[in-house]
Amino acid sequence: MKSNLSKRAAFAAIALGLLAYTNTQAQETPKPPKMVPEMTEFWEPAVRVVTPAANNAAPSDAIVLFDGKDLSQWKAKDGSGEAKWQVKNNVFTVGKGDISTNKEFEDFQLHIEWSAPDEVKGESQGRGNSGIFLQDRYEVQVLDNYNNRTYSNGQAGSIYKQHRPLVNAMRQPSEWNVYDIIYTAPRFKEDGSMFTPARVTVLHNGVLVQNNTEVKGPTEYIGLPEYKAHGKAPISLQDHGNPVQYRNVWIREL
Repeated sequence: MKSNLSKRAAFAAIALGLLAYTNTQAQETPKPPKMVPEMTEFWEPAVRVVTPAANNAAPSDAIVLFDGKDLSQWKAKDGSGEAKWQVKNNVFTVGKGDISTNKEFEDFQLHIEWSAPDEVKGESQGRGNSGIFLQDRYEVQVLDNYNNRTYSNGQAGSIYKQHRPLVNAMRQPSEWNVYDIIYTAPRFKEDGSMFTPARVTVLHNGVLVQNNTEVKGPTEYIGLPEYKAHGKAPISLQDHGNPVQYRNVWIREL
């Protein structure tokens, strides 16, 4: 009996000791400070100032790729020299081969305005066809799809042969269309394999038609796309044989 009482007393003493230790630790653990609004505010670095412009003109940090005067920012894509498309009345018109920017880009915001030919000719892909190639590889389709049906992943606002636009936001021929394109270039591993794919958002006349869309690879007319490692590359415009017009082209590097 005495032995059992001794054991119980010992256990009780241990329990009291543990409780006292726990209480001591709890008292010694500092309480987190009370949250105040300033704790979730940061002031540095300050946000860089960019001055916007009216009527879709280039903001203060943009590179103007066409100012209405000449194509000095462009060259013939085939390496034959300067861009030979006609410039007239602050507009340049498709003709005499594809053209590319002199400067190369990676991530960017691109603003470009285009108009289908005033005289409506052809149908499907044969009507007002051109294209904007991001990094010279990934095409945002330009096509007169005002009352002109074609395959959905080949109409205006599509990532050609990959993703159809969410909606058809075309204006009628003789009226100007506006593309605002936000582009994130693909990244590649040291062995040349893809790390992250290209992504693109497109607003067509202020209407969202591509929403952070994952590009499957370079544009292919026949077959499936497959990425190949590359770095910075130019913007290219396609001569598809139709006199599509362009104006007010500017780009912001991101």
